[in-house]
Order: sequence, then C-alpha cells, then structure tokens
Amino acid sequence: MTAALRPEMRADLRELLTLAWPVVLARVGIMTMGLTDAIVVGQYAARELALHSLAWAPSSVFVTTAVGLLMGTQVMTARLIGQGRREEAGAVFRRGLVYSVQLGLISALALILAGPWALVRVGLEDGLGQDAAAPLMVLALSLPFYLISVAAQLFLEALSRPRPGMWAMWIANGLNLLMNLWLVPGTSGLPVDGAVAACWATFAARLALVVFLLVYIVRMPDARALGIFRKPRRDRVVEREQYKVGVGAGASYFIEVSAFAAMSIVAGWLGGLEVAAWAIVLNLSAIVFMNPMGLSAATGVLVSRAYGANDRAGLIRAGVLGLSVTGLLALVIALVVWPGAEVIIGVYTHDPALVAIAVPALILATLFFVADGIQVVAAQALRSAADVWWPTAMHVFSYGVVMMPLSWLFALPMGMGVDGIVWGVIVASLVSAALLTGRFVRVARRMPA
Repeated sequence: MTAALRPEMRADLRELLTLAWPVVLARVGIMTMGLTDAIVVGQYAARELALHSLAWAPSSVFVTTAVGLLMGTQVMTARLIGQGRREEAGAVFRRGLVYSVQLGLISALALILAGPWALVRVGLEDGLGQDAAAPLMVLALSLPFYLISVAAQLFLEALSRPRPGMWAMWIANGLNLLMNLWLVPGTSGLPVDGAVAACWATFAARLALVVFLLVYIVRMPDARALGIFRKPRRDRVVEREQYKVGVGAGASYFIEVSAFAAMSIVAGWLGGLEVAAWAIVLNLSAIVFMNPMGLSAATGVLVSRAYGANDRAGLIRAGVLGLSVTGLLALVIALVVWPGAEVIIGVYTHDPALVAIAVPALILATLFFVADGIQVVAAQALRSAADVWWPTAMHVFSYGVVMMPLSWLFALPMGMGVDGIVWGVIVASLVSAALLTGRFVRVARRMPA
C-alpha cells in the first residue's frame, strides 16, 4: 500500500502512525479504566452497574468538556514547533497547568454541590438517583488530578513524545484493576463496596497518573530549553489562540457528551435494565471511539505543525491520511464487534434479561463506528487549521438538534427502547461526519499555497 504513495505521503503516513499508536493506546486506556470499573461492578450486581453509569454520566460531561478546554495546549505547542519557536513551548504548558487546576476545582465543586440534587430530580425509577449520588461525589474529587494529567499528556503528544503518557495510563489501569478487585466485593475491611468502591479505585489511579507524568516532564533533558522552568513573557496572540482553541473544542465536547449523557436519562425513563444495557453499549462504543480520538490527536499535531509552517500541501496530506486511516480502522473494529457482540456482552453480565437488551443494541451500534470516527478527526483537523467555531456549530446541530430529539422519539413514543437511542446516534454521526469532512475540504482548498 505505502509503495503506491508519493515519498512525502509515505513519510507523513509513517509519522502519523508512529505518533498515533501510543496516543490511541493512551486514549483506550482512559476508557479501559471505566470498562474495568463496569465489568467488576457488573459482575457484583446489575443495580450497582446502573448506579455507576448514572454517576459517570454527569461526571463525563465535566471531564470531556474540560479536556476540550485544554486542547489548546496541544494545538499551540505543535504550532509553535512548526514555526521554529520551540523555546516558547514551556509557556503553553504552564498555562495549560493553570487552566487544568482551575477547571478541575470548578468542576469538582459544581458536581459535589449540584450533581446529587440533579440526579434526584430527573425522574429515574427505583431510587436510582439518590443512590448514584455517593459514587458521583467520589468521582468529582478525582477531577483536579485527572485534568492536570490531561494537560501533561497533551503537551507530550505535541512534542511527539506520546509513549510516556501511554505507559503512565496503563500503569494507572493496573492499579485501578487491583483496587477494584480489592474494594468492590466489599471484603476489603473498608466500609465501601459496589459502585462507590469502583470510584475510589479510579481516584487512586488518577492520582498515580498525574504524579508519574509531572515527574517525567520536569526530568526531561530538554525541559529547560523548552522553557518549562522559565517564567514566560506575555504573548497575548498565543494566549488568545490557546484560549480560543480550547473554548471551541470544549464547547464541541460539551455538546456531544451532554447529548450522550442525556441518552442515559432517556434510558432511565425506560427502566433499570435499560439503563444498564445502554451503559454497556455506551461504554463499549466509547472504548472504540478512543481509537479515532487518538488518531485525531495525532492528525491534529501534524496539521498544527503544517499550519504553523504555512505548508498547505502538508496540511492536506495530514488531514487526508488521518481521515483515511481512521475510517479503515473503525470499519475493521465494527466487523469484529458485530459477530462477537454476544461474547462481548457476556464479559459485562450474565443476567439473561440484560443480555437480551444489550446484544442487539451493540450490534446496531457498530453502524455508527466509522462515521463517529471520521467526524472527530475532521473536527480536530479543522481546529488545528485555526477553524475553531464551525466544528462547534456542526456539533450543536448534529447532536443537539438531530440526535437528542430523534433518540427520544425512537426510544419512547415509537417504543423501540434502547435500540431507538442507538438509531438516533447513527443518524447524528452520519450528519456530523458529512458536515465536518466537507468543511475541512473547503478550508484546506482556501489556504494559500
């Protein structure tokens, strides 16, 4: 395949894949932590799995939005490197750390104060809202640590050093698994079990993750040359761009993840088993999504560098390669998950009623894997090319205007249940992929050669 490509295309493909695979594994590691929690808790009790899902839903809104707000750290670090201003990268990282601490504290406080109140008042069945409050508050306490680790990972990825973040993430996953096995069954001697225990395991893993990454960064041989220890001079242009990229990405992420969290509420209106089934499908889909998410980060780094160097041809190559590789990978994953759906669901639960709902929903979910992957890569390529607000507008339309009402309509009035929620996601993903890919083609063509 690579022999048929032009030399510059082969070089960009090698760089994309070299950067992408550790980033993909790191992103998969993020969701594997949630998967580990879900599997261990699901084996303990189906109701505890529903509580864990309901706690993750509002937490994920804050986490994902904050990750988007920090995305300027990666984009501007890579752009400065493309401009030959490597010594200013440390200033971007320092600002990213300040943002991450601020966002983490604000998010934690908001979840602790408003989360339990909101869960009780959304009309869930069987007291699910009240019982989900405790695990939600534990997750909230871990947010400041996690967001600092995100800023560190984005910085390392922009430097083309994604492997330390990957190793740190998987070491944290190992710790999370051990803590889950110890705490969730309620035999540890500590007064926790079930969903709350799983959230404390996540807290410990996130704390370990941030310590590892910060120690690695300050010990890098070129840390001083990058300006990490030097108080940066004010560069309002770079500051504004870092802030603008973050706000645009954060708004997009907020719309998308809020829409998916709202689907958990729709599932809650259907019943406890439906919440658990949607939690499993959503968790698996999110793990799959981490593959294109990682490729979007790698694509964004290459596009940012090309944009910083005023290299139109390089920008187009990076975008086309990122979209093509992502589409192919997502298709392969869909073709594996489809026939293996029953086996995969069996890892989560052996409850026959839950399996009967979750298996067909997961099979149906494979229909949006490719479109969902393409849209996230196209959106990141656009932000990296300084087209910040169009991706946000397109996400508002696709997930706010299209997905949310369609999923509700299919699931409840039309009586399709969890399958109806998935059909809404399929339609929204196709719309988003078409709009964002078309926008990237237009932006790339308009860039001066």
